[in-house]
Amino acid sequence: MKEISITEVGPIGLGQCENKDAATGCTVILCTDKMPDGMKAGIDVRGGGPASRDSQLLNPLMAAERVHAVLIGGGSAFGLGAANGVMQYLEEKGIGFDVGVTKVPLVVQSDLFDLTVGDTFVRPDANMGYEAAKLAMEAPNYRDGNYGAGCGATVGKALGMDCCMKTGIGSYAIEIGALKIGAVVALNALGDIYDYKTGKQIAGLLTQDKKSLRSTVELMKESIAPVENKFTGNTTLAAVITNADFSKSQLCKIAGMAHDGYARSIRPVHTSADGDSIYAISVGEVKADMDLVGTLAAEVVSEAIIRAVENAESAYGFPAAKSLA
Repeated sequence: MKEISITEVGPIGLGQCENKDAATGCTVILCTDKMPDGMKAGIDVRGGGPASRDSQLLNPLMAAERVHAVLIGGGSAFGLGAANGVMQYLEEKGIGFDVGVTKVPLVVQSDLFDLTVGDTFVRPDANMGYEAAKLAMEAPNYRDGNYGAGCGATVGKALGMDCCMKTGIGSYAIEIGALKIGAVVALNALGDIYDYKTGKQIAGLLTQDKKSLRSTVELMKESIAPVENKFTGNTTLAAVITNADFSKSQLCKIAGMAHDGYARSIRPVHTSADGDSIYAISVGEVKADMDLVGTLAAEVVSEAIIRAVENAESAYGFPAAKSLA
C-alpha cells in the first residue's frame, strides 16, 4: 500500500473557488472527457440537518445510473444555487443526460454551514459554481487547507463561535495493487477532532484563554438540559473516490461504511445540528471486494480529516492547530 495524490485515483477533475473575504467557497468533482458519461455514485447521510440538492438521485430506486458532478460547498441551503453554474458549464460542453433538445447535467450537491464565519450574506452562487467546474475540467486546482468548501470551515462549536477553531478541506488517497481509493473532506463539525491512530485530540473546543483544547463531550455531560439551537456552523462533508467498479447500491453501502471514519475522528458526531454526509464515487473498472473498499473508505476519510486540520491556517479570528503547536 502506498500513498498517492487524490487526483491520481481516476479520470477526475477537482476545481475549487472561494471568496476569502466572505469566508465561503465550493469544491467540484467531475469526470474528465475520458468519462463523458459521468460517474456512478452513492450517498449516506447521518447528520440531522443536511442541506442538499438532488441527493435523491443517488437512491438505488431512482432511474439515473450516473451523475456528472458532485459539489460540496458553503453557504448552507443558500449556497445550493452553485450547482446551477456547474450545470451551465457542463451543458456548454455537451455533457449530461440526453433529452433530445439538450443534455441535462446531473449535479448533486451538499453544503455546510459557514454563515457565522465571514459575511453572512455572501454565499457560493452560480458564478462560483461555473468557475469551479471550469477549473475542474480545464485547470484542476485542488489544494488542502482554507480553500473551496473548506474556506469557512471550523470545529468545536458547542459554546458557539467564541471558542472554536479554524479547519479546512483535506484529502488522502492510497493505492493497493490496481485498486486506488481516496477521500476529500470539508471538516466543519460541531464536535472535536481526534487522531484516530493515537486517540489524541488535535482540534476542537478551546479553553477560555484559547491556548489549549478541552473536550466537548465532557462539557456536554455537565448539564442534561436541552439546548434549543446548536446551529452555529456545522456539517462535515466528504467524497470517497475509487477506481473500483461498483453499482449505485454498493456505493451507498461503501458511503455508509466510510462514516466509521467520521466516528473515529469526530466526537460527538452525527448530531442533530450536523448535516454529516458522505458521497462514494466510482470512476474505474477495477474489480475489488466491496467490504475491503468500505473498510479502506473509513481509513482514508479519517486520514483526510487529519490533513484538513494540519493544513488549515488561522483566519477570521479563529486559530488553527498550527498556532497551538
